[in-house]
Amino acid sequence: MSVNIQTLKDIRNYLKHELKEIYPEQEIIGITNLIIKTELGIDRLHMLLDSDTDISVSDAKKITAICQELKTGKPVQYLLGVTEFYNCTIRVNDETLIPRPETEELVDLIISENIGFNRRLIDLGTGSGCIAIALKKVFKDAMVTGIDISGEALEIASSNAVLNNTNVTFLKGDIFHFDAGSVFPSDIIVSNPPYVTESEKKHMNSNVLDFEPHNALFVSDEDPLVFYRAILDLSARVLNPGGKVYFEINEKKGVEMSWLMEAKGFSEVMVVNDINGKNRFVKGRFYG
Repeated sequence: MSVNIQTLKDIRNYLKHELKEIYPEQEIIGITNLIIKTELGIDRLHMLLDSDTDISVSDAKKITAICQELKTGKPVQYLLGVTEFYNCTIRVNDETLIPRPETEELVDLIISENIGFNRRLIDLGTGSGCIAIALKKVFKDAMVTGIDISGEALEIASSNAVLNNTNVTFLKGDIFHFDAGSVFPSDIIVSNPPYVTESEKKHMNSNVLDFEPHNALFVSDEDPLVFYRAILDLSARVLNPGGKVYFEINEKKGVEMSWLMEAKGFSEVMVVNDINGKNRFVKGRFYG
């Protein structure tokens, strides 16, 4: 395909043609929207209403250069250093996991079940801070804390809080050796810890395996719920009576997670399916 990019419509057609062997069509649309917004400063409404907007030669060259890098498999979010998550702009780098649509569903679940929440909430393993920041934007009067073991990730999370005009507290901490006294008793704990087993690597795309941080993705097959066990133990010490926990989970571990939570003294345990009908979330309450 000869490159002749002069309008927004040309960008769409060019990227659709060049990336069709790598990404499904809907993903190409999302990639294109993100590139246009981030690199050209054009919002989605403008994209839809005026696809004949002229593109400069320099911007056209920028688009083709990005496209060539996308063909190497590098995720567009890392190329641009930014992504969109639940109406937030989130910076990412190779120290942070790229937020997934399923995690937006987790945020939506928490918001829908806790309308007007104004107490304390903790996001364990916060990474880029996307969950904590998205929840704080909705729960404006809540006191939100994000905790992570990675100092580099916390720097990104802190910058994302500023970028989205949210007041979130970030703390460095290891959930396996965490001092419960370092945080106030809270009413909601949310976490999206590593849950992909090592044996599932062979089913994953190279753009994930080659570029995203493995310590934020994978757990051993011998103890795939190790993070959840530690988080539940910590939650039992940190939650106020009646406090809630929300997890994103491996779709194959719904039953095991229910058993684990009940064994740890949590009640009202429920597995929730994602939009694709997969066991993706589990929630429960702790009454002490």
